[in-house]
Amino acid sequence: MRMSTWLPALVLATLVVGPIASVGDAQGAAGPESAQGPSDPQGRTMKIRLDVEGTTITATLIDNATSRDFASLLPLTLTLTDYAATEKISDLPRKLSTEGAPPGSDPSVGDIAYYAPWGNLAMFYRDFGYSSGLIKLGTIDSGIEALNRPGPLKVSIELLKK
Repeated sequence: MRMSTWLPALVLATLVVGPIASVGDAQGAAGPESAQGPSDPQGRTMKIRLDVEGTTITATLIDNATSRDFASLLPLTLTLTDYAATEKISDLPRKLSTEGAPPGSDPSVGDIAYYAPWGNLAMFYRDFGYSSGLIKLGTIDSGIEALNRPGPLKVSIELLKK
């Protein structure tokens, strides 16, 4: 074949096949098995149980570096104290990873969070506004009313096996 015949065919093939291959590559990169892991949210959460002075609370931790670091500390027994009639807080044995964490969050009732500047755990039983340095760890599934009591509360936290 002469160059004048096959060169235009090669250019045409590149123009037609190139975009098709690129679309397939883009779908593969963003598909369910991307670097972020499976798209199934159940595969990316952890369940915990909290025993608050005899009352059982269950919660779901989201999948982020801070939550995974928190889970690595479990089981834990802590004393929760009231803060601003909004949340129960407790110091943790050590600071948690904040890798990839947003600069802050706006907690809702039932949120479990880590306040990085102080290195403490926070469980919100009332709504609160945006706080810089607050990293959401998860959400209480049931039993939030057990935290809305005056005074310090003894709590045991454990990771539930799947």
